Amino acid sequence: MKRAFDLLVALFVLLLALPLMALVGTAIWITDGRPNFIRQKRIGIRGETIDLLKFRTMRNGATDHAHRQYVARWIAQNGEATQEADGQRVFELVDDPRVIKIGRLLRSTAIDELPQLINVLRGEMSLVGPRPALPSELDLYQDWHRRRLDALPGITGLWHVGDRNHMGFDDMVRLDLEYLNGLSLGSDVRILIRTVPSVLGGEGL
Repeated sequence: MKRAFDLLVALFVLLLALPLMALVGTAIWITDGRPNFIRQKRIGIRGETIDLLKFRTMRNGATDHAHRQYVARWIAQNGEATQEADGQRVFELVDDPRVIKIGRLLRSTAIDELPQLINVLRGEMSLVGPRPALPSELDLYQDWHRRRLDALPGITGLWHVGDRNHMGFDDMVRLDLEYLNGLSLGSDVRILIRTVPSVLGGEGL
């Protein structure tokens, strides 16, 4: 039922979003050239590597070294998922110089995440599930952290609709496990509904 729900909703939203996605792709090309999309290596179910699709929001040639360092610090220190007290997204570096102008808008509105609906249709992701991990994270995982890899990663999840701006890595994993232990179609619907206000409020995904 979860898979059927993912397919129906992802296909419906993707068809609705195609004109917007075409407009965004054109805007990226005009303002910063190609490519319009990027593929990020992430860890899927049971540790399998997937290519997570996103609209490009950073300058051509920009590396993810700073991002990986930030995530590694967050996991190792189990600190709050923010750099400053005024609250930033999980993993969003403050005043990141790599982000192009249109990229800030795409991130705050979560439009950059729309291509992940293709990952859902491919069966690599779900609409709702644990946050897709970076390959470099796995070396920092404790054994109990790896339980979050027992399900398809999600575009959104219980971690997203929680107080993620002040959430340590262990807290996020506990929410992932809470979601997995109570997995149901009803919980997916509730999480998706709770995701909408945060996206409309400019928090992104």
